[in-house]
Amino acid sequence: MRVLGIDPGSRITGFGMINVASDGGLAYVDSGCVRTEGSSQSQRLKTIYDGISAVITSYVPDVLVVEKVFMAKNADSALKLGQARGVAICAGINHELEAMEYTALQIKRAVVGNGQARKQQVQYMVKVLLGLSGTPQPDAADALACAICHAHYAMGRAAVTRGLGRRARAV
Repeated sequence: MRVLGIDPGSRITGFGMINVASDGGLAYVDSGCVRTEGSSQSQRLKTIYDGISAVITSYVPDVLVVEKVFMAKNADSALKLGQARGVAICAGINHELEAMEYTALQIKRAVVGNGQARKQQVQYMVKVLLGLSGTPQPDAADALACAICHAHYAMGRAAVTRGLGRRARAV
């Protein structure tokens, strides 16, 4: 399974792509940021859409994973973040990808083991879990963490499904 994680932002949107092997092994594919230019919000949203679409076209993921919106300090920030999320999800849906969402708490727990982890801890664990030689930039690390989170949840769901299937056959 190939997973594309997205860390949405109106100025910088991080992306991270991993492969998940059938045994649960994780492999780094690519990561980076879509940096928006221009003064209008609509132009920034188009840049995010185009950038995420280009990543999807280049790497053909199986699923798109986006961090759910958290409480922002002000309504304007929350609105802009929500629009960036929506554009990223729309890019995935337009490429016929399933879109999954996880909270920051779920992502940090899955990657670091602590839902209150700091950005530096997330960066470090992403580096360790993917065997990277360097530390990814914060937005790319957060996007990779989204992808890793989905991989862990998907493996857990698959294990439960296999276990329920064995139990049903045994009864």
